[in-house]
Amino acid sequence: MTNTTTAIPRPIPAGVGSANTSTPPWRALPVLLAGAFLPILDAFIVNVALATMGRTLHAGPAELELTVSAYGVAYACALVAGGRLGDRFGRRTLFLFGMAAFTLCSVACGFAPNAPALIVFRVFQGLAAAMMFPQVLATIQASFAGHDRQRAIGFFGATVGAAGAVGQIVGGSLLSANLFGSSWRPIFLVNLPVGIVALLIGRRTVPQTSTSAAAPVDVRGATGLAAVIALVLLPLTVGRASGWPLWTWICLAAAAPAGIAFVASQYREERLGRIPLLPPSLLGLPLARLALATIALFGTCVGGFLFSLSIILQVGHGYSPLKSGLTMGPCALAFFAVALSARRLTARFGVTVLIAGALVFAAGLAAFGAVVTTSGSTLSAVATAAPLIVVGLGWGAVMVPLVGLVLAGLPVERAGLAGGVLSTALQIGLATGASALGTVVFAVTGSHPDARSWQHATLTAVAVDCGLALATAVFSHRLRMIVRRQA
Repeated sequence: MTNTTTAIPRPIPAGVGSANTSTPPWRALPVLLAGAFLPILDAFIVNVALATMGRTLHAGPAELELTVSAYGVAYACALVAGGRLGDRFGRRTLFLFGMAAFTLCSVACGFAPNAPALIVFRVFQGLAAAMMFPQVLATIQASFAGHDRQRAIGFFGATVGAAGAVGQIVGGSLLSANLFGSSWRPIFLVNLPVGIVALLIGRRTVPQTSTSAAAPVDVRGATGLAAVIALVLLPLTVGRASGWPLWTWICLAAAAPAGIAFVASQYREERLGRIPLLPPSLLGLPLARLALATIALFGTCVGGFLFSLSIILQVGHGYSPLKSGLTMGPCALAFFAVALSARRLTARFGVTVLIAGALVFAAGLAAFGAVVTTSGSTLSAVATAAPLIVVGLGWGAVMVPLVGLVLAGLPVERAGLAGGVLSTALQIGLATGASALGTVVFAVTGSHPDARSWQHATLTAVAVDCGLALATAVFSHRLRMIVRRQA
């Protein structure tokens, strides 16, 4: 009788240039996971501090948006290039360099004297994160094998997924503590001790892996990809706060031809026998292409949820940063509970877990919308706990297995490229979701919001995010069909 469940396929064994997988470097895994946690933490920890930063730095809405988007755009633009550099020059080397640069840039952000300086430091912080983050997945792929690799990837998925929720909790706690009267600055300075410890331990534990046949980085392709990402993300994140000036519409209009030119350049490079930044033959694999689209879509859903919820709680309902962060606590705990058992769930139910998780996520959002509708002008944090638990359960059931599925669809001998492509898809989704849902919320509330307009804005955001979650379920169903055909 045919088995009705389908397990997520495992990546093939590591190829040329991989470390010896007979003794998996488990001691290095916590350091590597810190390198995955910090970049996403810093993408979301700023959310709860924007109002405070605006007051202390005398920054306007556009400058505050840039403190978020400058980091996200720089990070997304350089991820694939960072992965390719690790393939070529050694992943431990790039990981430690990225961690050191990220730590120094975090300190610079913490001591920034004004908003323009903070924006510049955030750009460099994003570039440093892009050198560090892809090496985490690449090292796991190259240094672990079989069951050990699946466990390590599970830990990675749990870390990446939880970082956004934990960022809001940690940010709210640090702001409320107001250590030594330093206001928002500890949200960046907290990276200093973590970075120092990671560097000291990482030098001794992280294995050096690379790909001996790694090609030179496609500089023209990297520039083209960066241009496309910037043309989309910058106007989306800054447009609303700056009143949608002409340049934002010009950028959005230019994104399509820039994208076409980038794709054409990648096909041309491959036809000439070179290795482009994003080889079309790689993205032509049905499983890889659809899995990457699914993780970008779900990243948009999660990014929109986290950012819009922070705005709704703090601006719409007057929550303090600490209360806003703690409200996310039930969601984060539920996520961890599912994430830690995700490997067993996928072994038993296969890709069906993704479909169920996306539907549960949508159900939790719908329940949150119902609570908002019945709460009137006063939203109780206790009343939101149950629906946010449901959201967290769905979140964990999608994010962790999806990371494993994406890696299963990408060649392990190109571990750095695989890590960079996956990270870029996820980061673009997170940034796009935050920008789009933030724009939706403020568009509905208008310039003089009251309790009723905030309720309408919340329900609109919930509806959009539910639609994204349901679309994720549809994409996951298509993934299941591809996996079954290939089994």
